[in-house]
Amino acid sequence: MTKPFGVLALARPTFDVPFAETLAAQAFAALDKAGVATVGPRTLLFDAAAATAAHAEVRKAGAEKLLLLQVTFTDATMTVEVAKSTRAPLAIWAFPEPRAGGRLRLNSFCGLNLALHALGRAEKQATYLYSAPDAPDMAAGLAALLDQAPRPAPASRRAGAPTPADVAKATAVCATFKGTSIGLVGEHPAGFDTCRFDDDAIGDLAGVTVKRIALADVFARAKVANSADVARHRTSVADLAGIAEVDQPQLERSLRVYDALDATRRDAQCGSLAVRCWPELFTDYGCAACGPMGLLNGAKVPAACEADVYGALTQRLLQDLAGEPAWLVDIVDMDAKSDTGVLWHCGSAPRSMCDPDYTAEAQIHSNRKMPLLAQFPLKPGRITLARITQAHNKTRMIVGGGEVIRAPLSFTGTSGVVRFDNGTEMAMRGLLDHALEHHLAIVYGDHRAAVRAAAAQWGLDVVELS
Repeated sequence: MTKPFGVLALARPTFDVPFAETLAAQAFAALDKAGVATVGPRTLLFDAAAATAAHAEVRKAGAEKLLLLQVTFTDATMTVEVAKSTRAPLAIWAFPEPRAGGRLRLNSFCGLNLALHALGRAEKQATYLYSAPDAPDMAAGLAALLDQAPRPAPASRRAGAPTPADVAKATAVCATFKGTSIGLVGEHPAGFDTCRFDDDAIGDLAGVTVKRIALADVFARAKVANSADVARHRTSVADLAGIAEVDQPQLERSLRVYDALDATRRDAQCGSLAVRCWPELFTDYGCAACGPMGLLNGAKVPAACEADVYGALTQRLLQDLAGEPAWLVDIVDMDAKSDTGVLWHCGSAPRSMCDPDYTAEAQIHSNRKMPLLAQFPLKPGRITLARITQAHNKTRMIVGGGEVIRAPLSFTGTSGVVRFDNGTEMAMRGLLDHALEHHLAIVYGDHRAAVRAAAAQWGLDVVELS
């Protein structure tokens, strides 16, 4: 008798729970239709305690393999714990969602990305599927997911030699990093292995130090920010459409956070910041950090979300190579039919990246419902994507390129529809098969050769994203 598959449906309550429940039910129906016997609760698991109890049920039933439904974005804590406590082969199924212009209701792809990176750093493997439950080739997709051994990651390949001008630029830029500092505000969220770093390793790599700044100190400084300075910051966002309609006390706090972050990093002599932007900014202080971080990015002070130190380092590298602001993004959707992906973050992009045909808007955070975010689609044009990656515990450089195409806003916040140079399928495989981080830095223009030259300066092999 064939043993059943253990199935755990992972989710986070800050996303669209009714939609997630509907999608999970459709996924279970697809498994039933494919003749896959399953064991485990057919309900969403929102925390480690629920996932642990469900996994115990699955183990007791003697499940042959384990399937995680990545119904919404979650951190990777539950996934890694499950992987470490079982010998059963592991598979993960994530789900696309409509680019409807509203909130990012699931962010499932990003959860898959985060999970695969964490598993890779824990020296664990998993097969994966990114598909809607009602996709025409669903049966074949499930068969491949559940029956095949994990595919090996594509081999890293070295790019052609950069020009002497690229080498000269990269050499000059990399030299400026030595003796500089990144301000780390708080610590990265639990389960975000993508944001882990080692002080000695980053110092050996680029000659930078990391200065730790307490969130409580930023909050205290924000509360006593000079009123005249805060009023000046208000004028810098006065042209955002709808700025008068957002909660004004929360907007005031957001502008005070910008003042505190900028003043703190200047006092600490930090050229860039990696900020724990949630949940404490919302729960303990009462505003969003996205808008303040967008103002910093626009002023060429790289500000990375989720306390991502290597993200901040990569942002600065791209900014200095290009001479214009860079931004840290999630890839939240890949669509083979249109051959495009979506780059997104809540609203921290520099305003210079706004599509000139669109009036940037003041927006509230889609999950936490607080300002300030700057909402707009990215302007069309060529971009370079890069990341200093620690995937599989080896430091390398990710390099990719693409073209942002003019498209309606995919999700609330800031987003752009991109056509990758070698196609969506290759870009997705590069991201997921290599178990790369969920954050990539982007900058406008084609600076791939200079990034490769910088990688050579720092002794890094190159992973081609697309």
